[in-house]
Amino acid sequence: MSAAVLPPPPAVRPRKASARLRRNLRCMTGDGFSFSVMVGCGETYIQAFTLALGKGELIGALIATVPMLLGGLMQLISPRGAVALRSYRRWVVLCATLQSLSFFALAFGAFQGSLSTVALFAAVSLYWGAGLATGPAWNTWVEDLVPGRIRANYFACRTRLAQAGVLIGLIGAGIALQSGRAGGFEMKVFGGMFLTATAARFISSRCLAAQNEPSRGRVRELVGKRGESSLKMTDSNRRLLAYLMVMQGAVYLSGPFFAAYMLKHLAMSYMDFVILIASAYVARILVLPGLGRMANRFGADKVLWLGAIGITPLPAMWLVSNDFWFLLGLQVAGGAVWAAQELAMMLLFFESIPRASRTRTLAHFNLANAAAMATGTAIGAIGLRYFGEAPGTYLLLFASSSVIRILAVMILGSVPQKLHKVLFRSGFWTGRFAPPIYPGRGEL
Repeated sequence: MSAAVLPPPPAVRPRKASARLRRNLRCMTGDGFSFSVMVGCGETYIQAFTLALGKGELIGALIATVPMLLGGLMQLISPRGAVALRSYRRWVVLCATLQSLSFFALAFGAFQGSLSTVALFAAVSLYWGAGLATGPAWNTWVEDLVPGRIRANYFACRTRLAQAGVLIGLIGAGIALQSGRAGGFEMKVFGGMFLTATAARFISSRCLAAQNEPSRGRVRELVGKRGESSLKMTDSNRRLLAYLMVMQGAVYLSGPFFAAYMLKHLAMSYMDFVILIASAYVARILVLPGLGRMANRFGADKVLWLGAIGITPLPAMWLVSNDFWFLLGLQVAGGAVWAAQELAMMLLFFESIPRASRTRTLAHFNLANAAAMATGTAIGAIGLRYFGEAPGTYLLLFASSSVIRILAVMILGSVPQKLHKVLFRSGFWTGRFAPPIYPGRGEL
């Protein structure tokens, strides 16, 4: 007679679940850190690489947004891709791997010392398309992996490490480029940076692949029905969306041209360039916890107004002085107010979107955002082409950007505050969690 099989003790299953959770969190942290290193030593320097190739200031500006618009169109397949693969994880890992290959193409061009304009735009478009396509699916997938009771504390720790990863990549690459320029091997340094970015994103993709997926097989159900919208387009919502789009267009009327202005017309060294970018980023890190507490105490609508008013005069202030210390102070102030603006946008467009329609809604928002950026850049590029690539033209673009930002603030003033208070009511922000905001995406 065989012995009766006893059921496992109750503690076994919780131990397995706890071990799985710890593994998922370790892998998710590794993904965030590796991805951030890629951003710091790769994405941040794409414009500088374009200028170093001798493509000209106009191409240097367009490379910041045209590929992003093309990427925004490409990432519209994200919901269908996840459904076709029946897995958020498979889709995200595939896109992350493709994104790493985009930097391999840039590294090849850097070591060769030349890269055609078409190949450059194709590689950067692949970078943005694959990168944007991961976001909607990852935002839906991650909710299954991190329990609500630890979500705020965990993402606080993960974000600190991600911020450290960006700074490590940013500063390390800047020091290497400074040495490369002095030694006459600048393009070889760019090649090494992009290979590092390739490796970092590939490691990130392996960390993503190592996480489990509780919702596997139910993706079709979770993506939502075609045409479903998470935010009803009331008149107030339209005005709020109009504010965001006009503001983004105004920002990118000037934003993509600052790198060329600093590196070409102000003849800054790579180290000065890195210090200015890093100072804005560090300022964001320092003020985000305080902004979170402010949102909890006074309402996130106040944070939105602080950011909107604060970022309005920033580009026009570059007309005041070219002194490095003045610009450094301006960047620090800019980083602080941009943290407020981006925090408010995150709370509005990400935390208020129901999970069932999150993947589809975020894909469409990414496209609208990229379109606004590309429109602003196109207007700036036309101005640069018409008036010539002279310092005065850049200053005209900076001043015009501030004027249009005033218009955006006026549109914001027409949005009922009651709407802000409803849409910004979220328990996700505790003052300890800082969203992963990276440099080079609008601190000016």
